[in-house]
Amino acid sequence: MNLKILTPRNNFQSKNHYCFLLVFSLVFLFSCSYTHPFDSKEQDEIKNEVHFMFNEYYADVRDQGLLAEIKYLDSSADFFWVAPGYQNILTYDSVISIVKENANRFKSVDQHWDTLEVHALSPNLASYTGRITSDVTDQSGLSMKHVLVETGIVIKRENGWKLLSGQTTVVPEE
Repeated sequence: MNLKILTPRNNFQSKNHYCFLLVFSLVFLFSCSYTHPFDSKEQDEIKNEVHFMFNEYYADVRDQGLLAEIKYLDSSADFFWVAPGYQNILTYDSVISIVKENANRFKSVDQHWDTLEVHALSPNLASYTGRITSDVTDQSGLSMKHVLVETGIVIKRENGWKLLSGQTTVVPEE
């Protein structure tokens, strides 16, 4: 009697298992044969746009302070960031809260890329990685210089390229 009860369940699970494997195999095959729908000229254009966005981002933060950072963050539910000193991801709302809390702490923030490598992944997505030098001066006049490594994904929205996800790490002093 137990065998009759188990047999249909096993057959059902087995059929689901085979369906899953079939779907997974088809997705895998199609994804492997996918070719980029954009050529090297378009990839170069995307790289230039992302470089320009980062230059504007750092210029705005230098001229307007930390609050200028907000317009460069993607406000979708897909956004996440791992900031220096954090071991868990931060959501968009958490990052906005941290930026607002700390905006008045700094008299100046000057950051620039020492290296920046951008890879176009699609017409609307790019990955990037690079090394940043960050010079900040707090309200008491104390200046600090940090070297950071940042890697992430940017996404093209109607109003420009936005930071979608990534992480920033402080490079320890040698």
